[in-house]
Amino acid sequence: SDYKFDAPAEVPSGMMTIHLVDNGSEIHHVALVMLKDGKTMADVGQVLKTQAPTPAWWVDYGGVNAPHPGGGMASTTQELVPGNYALICFIPSADGIPHFAKGMVRPLTVTASTAADAAAPVSDIVMTLSDYTFTLSKPITSGSHTIRIDNNGSQSHELQLVRLAPGKKASDVPQWVAKPVGPPPGEPLGGVPAMQKGSKGYSTADLSPGDYAITCIPPDANTGTPHISHWITLQCN
Repeated sequence: SDYKFDAPAEVPSGMMTIHLVDNGSEIHHVALVMLKDGKTMADVGQVLKTQAPTPAWWVDYGGVNAPHPGGGMASTTQELVPGNYALICFIPSADGIPHFAKGMVRPLTVTASTAADAAAPVSDIVMTLSDYTFTLSKPITSGSHTIRIDNNGSQSHELQLVRLAPGKKASDVPQWVAKPVGPPPGEPLGGVPAMQKGSKGYSTADLSPGDYAITCIPPDANTGTPHISHWITLQCN
């Protein structure tokens, strides 16, 4: 909601499906960050306060990218290993202030589970993220899909899927993200936030015929330029 997460404080390790329901009036996502080397939420707060490049103990671990506000839901499935995590919303409001500065940051503990691990979802499409493009194993048709998202790049990448509004283009998305004033150029449909290189996650989507934008927003590890300058248009028949 605007601006907090209502979520468990603790979950068991293993293959986990996460549902993000946006009951707020603004667009939100939940990014998972794993904390290594005994780091705490105080250390997370310091990084967020300075907005410095993320340190080595900060591991981009996916999560769920934004559905539409006002009750929209998006879901992802990924393997969670035991450890301490932070739940963060990096999306800014129209005033330019990121939601984590308004309260959307909280801890999550993943405990070691002795139960048998659930199987990974069966995907019908594989989307490969690289530096700096998206590659599909086959064209996406209308209907329900489970997409396996593999980050084969040299740094963290993400997937945000947007159903474009009539008359809008994929190139309109980065312009709106840079200055989120007025209606967005399309309806966000989820995806996976930044994942470290070599990671994978699964995202479910029910797609109607039309044009979509696929974007990656995190800043480049080398230049600091957001990856959203790299996007593609996807036509779903």
